Amino acid sequence: MKHRNSLAKQSNAKMLDNDIAEYVGLGEGSSHNLQKYQKVSVIPLVFLIFYEVSGGPFGVEDSVQAAGPLLALLGFLVFAIIWSVPEALITAEMGTMFPENGGYVVWVSSALGPYWGFQQGWVKWLSGVIDNALYPVLFLDYLKSAIPALESGLPRTIAVLVLTAILTYMNYRGLTIVGWAAILLGVFSLLPFIFMGFIAIPKLNPSRWFLVNLDSVNWTLYLNTLFWNLNYWDSISTLSGEVENPGTTLPKALLYALILVVVGYIFPLLIGTGAVPVDRELWSDGYFADIAKMLGGVWLRSWVLAASALSNMGMFVAEMSSDSFQLLGMAERGMLPSIFAKRSRHGTPLVGILFSASGVILLSWLSFQEIVAAENYLYCFGMIMEFIAFVKLRMKHPAASRPFKIPVGTAGAILICIPPTLLIFVVLALASPKVMAISISAVIIGLVLQPCVEYTKKKGWFNFSMNSDLPDIHAPDHQCNEPWIS
Repeated sequence: MKHRNSLAKQSNAKMLDNDIAEYVGLGEGSSHNLQKYQKVSVIPLVFLIFYEVSGGPFGVEDSVQAAGPLLALLGFLVFAIIWSVPEALITAEMGTMFPENGGYVVWVSSALGPYWGFQQGWVKWLSGVIDNALYPVLFLDYLKSAIPALESGLPRTIAVLVLTAILTYMNYRGLTIVGWAAILLGVFSLLPFIFMGFIAIPKLNPSRWFLVNLDSVNWTLYLNTLFWNLNYWDSISTLSGEVENPGTTLPKALLYALILVVVGYIFPLLIGTGAVPVDRELWSDGYFADIAKMLGGVWLRSWVLAASALSNMGMFVAEMSSDSFQLLGMAERGMLPSIFAKRSRHGTPLVGILFSASGVILLSWLSFQEIVAAENYLYCFGMIMEFIAFVKLRMKHPAASRPFKIPVGTAGAILICIPPTLLIFVVLALASPKVMAISISAVIIGLVLQPCVEYTKKKGWFNFSMNSDLPDIHAPDHQCNEPWIS
């Protein structure tokens, strides 16, 4: 019996390794019969990741209000090390191991089975849509100082709808357009802070960087702001099937984007807190525009406002691309009706885009801090499943082909996941009862939704199909009692 079980495990491991080899072959060439659609190269991918995660320093002001200059600066350095670096490394390894649209859904499905893969897809898609609802809010928060009518009421509602429609159309036109637009938007959004840096040199007072008062720290706001501004590195994995040579392109792009994101936060914070007297109460959304006016005048303030507006546009289109291609990837795996896998003539998942846009509009009534807290809470559930999947695949299939592999063994893989997991539990514990109740309710909906989707599949109410170009990662399930193997 032991010998037979051993042979079965060897056979299953070999089948997985063969599937991974198929993945590598797909990733290095043209995957999923998409030769007619142009692939995303490294530079556009860097800026897509930049906008998935950051988009610039717009939105980091609350960290200074919550904790003061010193903790804000230290926070973005320390959190980058204990959260962003592990998440980016795991994304690079798993994204090149499974270079297909669907990303983390496929990782979790491969390790824990299709039920939990669906749960991962649900919480991460919902988290992404909630996150995307932020960007019209931030866009209008920056513009309302110049156009007061956008602060509330019907004009604000109309502005949200029009902005969402325009950016949704940009996503429809193609991922290549989105990628190159992200480059232009990124350069334009970061340039004013470089000018601010030169102007601020004579006015810098380094002693302001060390101001701290631990008795007045708003830890919930502080941690939520840091967490929101430094997560979502894994979102790019849902576009892996659209990347040119993902085995080498994806890890490079993640590295370059990590440097760009951290510098893009620390440099403006050093300028803002060092060149202007620190009044923590003033540090809220849009305060960088006021600092720009103090340092350079109205023209620089106008540039920062325009940069913020365009940055929010970049974050919106990047996040919507990730969310919609995730739905496409799930449909290609038979987890969702096949209508989600249909592409427009531009190669974009039209139904997924419309579905994601509808969610953004429905959630745009929430306040900035409520949105941040809710999406952070849901995001934490998804990240826990990703860490489990990463470690489990390392333990069960250490020899499987990985175009990029973190240079650590099983123990090292576990250790990498411990600091971010502890951080996740802190974020979950600090959530307000309202956010906790809403988020847990959303998770419960996902637990019930998957059996409902399977029921519609059995009844034939909707058409489901598996993309024939993808390896059948669930074949071993029928040969052994190890349902996590994909």
